[in-house]
Amino acid sequence: MRTSLFTLFLLLSLTGLAQNKVIDPGAVWPDDKGNHIQAHGGGIIKIKNTYYWYGEERSKGLDPGYRYVSCYSSKDLMNWKFKGDVVKMSDPENLGAGWILERPKVYYNKPTKKYVMYFHLDTKNYQYARVGIAVSDKPDGNFTFVKSFRPLDHQSRDIGQFIDDDGTAYLVFEDRALGFHIVKLADDYMGVEKEMSLVRMPLEGGAIAHYDGLYYAIGSSLTGWNPNANKYATATSLEGPWSEFKDIALPETKTYQSQSTMMIKVVGTKSTTVIFMADKWNPKAQWDSRYLWMPLEISNGKLWLNEPKPWSIDIKTGSYKFSN
Repeated sequence: MRTSLFTLFLLLSLTGLAQNKVIDPGAVWPDDKGNHIQAHGGGIIKIKNTYYWYGEERSKGLDPGYRYVSCYSSKDLMNWKFKGDVVKMSDPENLGAGWILERPKVYYNKPTKKYVMYFHLDTKNYQYARVGIAVSDKPDGNFTFVKSFRPLDHQSRDIGQFIDDDGTAYLVFEDRALGFHIVKLADDYMGVEKEMSLVRMPLEGGAIAHYDGLYYAIGSSLTGWNPNANKYATATSLEGPWSEFKDIALPETKTYQSQSTMMIKVVGTKSTTVIFMADKWNPKAQWDSRYLWMPLEISNGKLWLNEPKPWSIDIKTGSYKFSN
């Protein structure tokens, strides 16, 4: 009996069907095929009861003439099914060798029934500094490039996304000259309607969550691939004023060697969990870059990221627990 069970487990593991029982921050995160998830600098949306995770595809052996965005789906945030590369894009605007497509974020627009992807589009020297838009009729692509622009005529590099509890969609972008912009998207999501806040801090990797009447904004200092002590501020409105920025973790940990990309709020029948979603970049082996996801301690204007360890979440109840 033991041999049969072991053989079954081995077969399930080899075929990529073994279930992830926990999220293990910083470890290899296998998808349904047993491959490490390739969704770096990513964003997540929820459509009905399915989560879709989009990110930069950085696997070995990709055609250097293209940029790829991958898509994964999940019902529980722990097990992810690879849906394919929803973007395989050649240089869209004659940007030259080494052109950049980073931090893809997807929004679903109910009136137009379109999935609208925003991403950082740039030249190798980071001087183009624009937002690109691609659209699709389905969450799993394919997405077609439409245009690029500078939101409200400001330079834009790292971007983040935020969808408020009322469904209103916002873009967060880093403007090296001024700071950290939070802007509301136009009704069709094909442009920017207005600026909500300009936070005059040199921050990127913008992430926002709305929890218990307060907005929490997280950002990362401008240190390139190198991790730093991510910081947070709070406000009662996206229009501010924002509080002083404070560390989200012990500063000497450099956010446990990670950089913020998003916060995910899981509202369940018993509780609400806010998940810190970050990248652990490995610039010399980008395909092996890992992910640091952890539930945040968040309440009464205070936010804290504990030392990472394996944990699980119950999507239905909204509760999480750490593994023994």
